Amino acid sequence: MSEEKEINEEIQNEATSENQDTATEEQTTETVAEETVEPITEPTQEEKYAELNDKFLRLYSEFDNYRKRTNKEKLELISTASSGVIKDLVAVLDDFERAISNNENVEDTAALKEGFNLIHNKLKGILETKGLKPMISKGEVFDSELHEAIANIPAPSEELKGKIVDDVEKGYYIHDKVIRYAKVVVGQ
Repeated sequence: MSEEKEINEEIQNEATSENQDTATEEQTTETVAEETVEPITEPTQEEKYAELNDKFLRLYSEFDNYRKRTNKEKLELISTASSGVIKDLVAVLDDFERAISNNENVEDTAALKEGFNLIHNKLKGILETKGLKPMISKGEVFDSELHEAIANIPAPSEELKGKIVDDVEKGYYIHDKVIRYAKVVVGQ
């Protein structure tokens, strides 16, 4: 029986030591948990100001970069916009150079006229595909938004009074926008 008592005492000692260990562990966990949880404080006025100022500076620099990038793209677009038209017009320039070199020995004026008409039609076709339209002014009522009167003459007939009698220089549109005003003679 004494052996049983000793065993029981040992078990009780072990149980109390385990209880003490778990109690100390709980106490340390509570203190660690208390130390890691900090109370939430509201930011001060200076911190709010610094945060807003930082946001403003970032937004301003982002906008400034956007503005610089779009200006650069516009400049590139403007510099390369005419390259397509010029590339097409180089073919007409080549035709003119061939015509000039061939015209030195040509005696047939009909062939000469036909060659220049072909080159003219080619140039006109290229420009029309790019959106160029001639302005038809002769016989129309004078419009100061489209025409530039360079002379007034007495009208040859009653129906031509206030109308355009002659085109001195044709006007042109590009996609319905006037790029050159017609220089005209108006009947009075």
